[in-house]
Amino acid sequence: MTEGGTIRLCSFGTHAVCVSLSFFFLDLRMHMLPSKVGPYKAFFFLIIEYSIKGNFSVGILLRESSPFPYRDVRFARNLRKMPHQVLKAGSRPPWIGLAAAVWVQFAAGSAYNFPLYSSALKSVLGFNQQQLTILGVACDVGENVGILPGIACNKFPPWMVLSVGVLACFLGYGVLWLAVSQTVQNLPFLLLWLALCIATNSNAWFGTAVLVTNMRNFPLSRGTVAGLLKGYVGLSAAVYTEIFSMVLNNSASELLLFLTIGLPIICLAMMYFIRPCTPATVENSYEHGHFLFTQGASVVLGIYLLTTTILDDVLTLSKAISYTFVAIMVVFMMSPLAIPIKMTIFPANSKKFVQPVNSSDQLASDEGESNPTEPLLTPSSSASYLMSLQENEDSSDIETLLALGEGAVREKRRPRRGEDFKFREAVIKADFWLLWMVYFLGVGSGVTVLNNLAQIGYAQGVDDTTILLSVFSFCNFLGRLSGGAVSEHFVRSKTIPRTIWMSVTQVIMVAAFLLYASAASGTLYAATALLGICYGVQFAIMIPTASELFGLKHFGVIYNFMLLGNPVGAIFFSAWLAGDVYDAEASKQGGSSCYGAACFRLTFLVLACMCGLGTLLGIVLTIRIRPVYRMLYAGGSFRIPQSSHH
Repeated sequence: MTEGGTIRLCSFGTHAVCVSLSFFFLDLRMHMLPSKVGPYKAFFFLIIEYSIKGNFSVGILLRESSPFPYRDVRFARNLRKMPHQVLKAGSRPPWIGLAAAVWVQFAAGSAYNFPLYSSALKSVLGFNQQQLTILGVACDVGENVGILPGIACNKFPPWMVLSVGVLACFLGYGVLWLAVSQTVQNLPFLLLWLALCIATNSNAWFGTAVLVTNMRNFPLSRGTVAGLLKGYVGLSAAVYTEIFSMVLNNSASELLLFLTIGLPIICLAMMYFIRPCTPATVENSYEHGHFLFTQGASVVLGIYLLTTTILDDVLTLSKAISYTFVAIMVVFMMSPLAIPIKMTIFPANSKKFVQPVNSSDQLASDEGESNPTEPLLTPSSSASYLMSLQENEDSSDIETLLALGEGAVREKRRPRRGEDFKFREAVIKADFWLLWMVYFLGVGSGVTVLNNLAQIGYAQGVDDTTILLSVFSFCNFLGRLSGGAVSEHFVRSKTIPRTIWMSVTQVIMVAAFLLYASAASGTLYAATALLGICYGVQFAIMIPTASELFGLKHFGVIYNFMLLGNPVGAIFFSAWLAGDVYDAEASKQGGSSCYGAACFRLTFLVLACMCGLGTLLGIVLTIRIRPVYRMLYAGGSFRIPQSSHH
């Protein structure tokens, strides 16, 4: 029952005035309170506060009585600082967002174009290999320094994060186009380095916005979503190669113009559809089929791209055939849109659910039904609901209010692995740095080959490295896609931590580097294919592992810090090691270009040792986190921790 209606005026210091309305008096008997607790009576006051500085906030004043001692809790939140994101309801919007995210992910792979225009940078601007390698490092730095996008994802809607990426893409690639097309001459090397950083940093804004949004929209299929989206990024290099060779006539300046204008247009068209949606709390049997269709379509697209690239290199294709190939490629890129179309035509099928047995994925099953023998509001569901209302950091006031409403004030504790960590809490954990080191050694060595792939091909007598880049791109895509799918299967069926696959693939990377170092006839393409697959697996495993160990609430920041392993590895292994070794060997041959196995042999041997170290660290990490995965995936499906907040 309710009663009351008193209006009060009060003051909080000299900076604010407060109008509070005692709007109801409740006699609550809630099942969630301890049985020994009698009727719970409380006064609730609505607080409307307007400060002199113009900050407007709304809060609740809770005054409670028997059986607890008197206490007042003032809970207020500055509305100007709270991002208000309306969750889009329904089962179809997440799939529309995923289909749009595929196109944004193609744009987020623009850094992989560097081998396509690196030769033009070297010849037109007169750079040596050392300078070209440093520009390659700029690609890695820009692409992977994403702390700001990670923070922005918790404060702003996805369209605003994507807008920053659009601006960075236009400005950065625009400067590079001016230089390569010689529209503006004699641009300083430092300006070009900064422009390349800004251009590729757009990838961080694009990728973070779509990855964080879709991971939250599909929280029960993290590995699959991460592998799929990062797989499309890996496949983007083959898409650009197709456009470069069949439409742009192998012109580096035209490619840079396409990146300057075309990619911003694509992202502006897609950003409306990428939005936070209400996530499913139970596993949908049709969702698994939808993911299989999307994965299958992406594999078909990858095979198609590899086939048409080889045909274009071997045969002389007319313009009509080339444009037809590109048009078919666009149709394949639109294939994920078939899922929401199917859900529109057959809406009844998408509403059928198969609920997992013995799984706590179902946080609040059958929301519309009430059971008189169960609590009206459980601690875990109420906490999850309040957490969904705010994505900012400080939640102590919410927790205090929640704890009071549930009958007891809990002491704050540090989160356990599997719960939501703030960045400052995650960064002091040994598992955090073990995961970072394993990722750093794996992708740092792989990106060294990617940045120097054209020069590696030339050194071993391959004049046209287009097919070599396509092979790496396709295998990189396969690694990302299969890494997410295979790890998802084994983590659900055997509760085997995903990180074991990082160790397995780094053993294979050791073998690939030894093949490179041998420079034996016929091993170049085999080594490139092996390395591409293993390089892609590192991405597909790191992303869901970070979200499972440290939660999704601050995933954007944690994920982007992990990505720093890529540019750090590029600086150490590519700029300092590979560049110096190559130039030293080239100087022995009396020129700026190097030919023969000695150009990169020392580099490959060092990289093999680094991957050996990464294998050992990955095994240590896997042993440490095995109990966490047994807890999270007991019963064969992901179990959301009962206390995922702090």
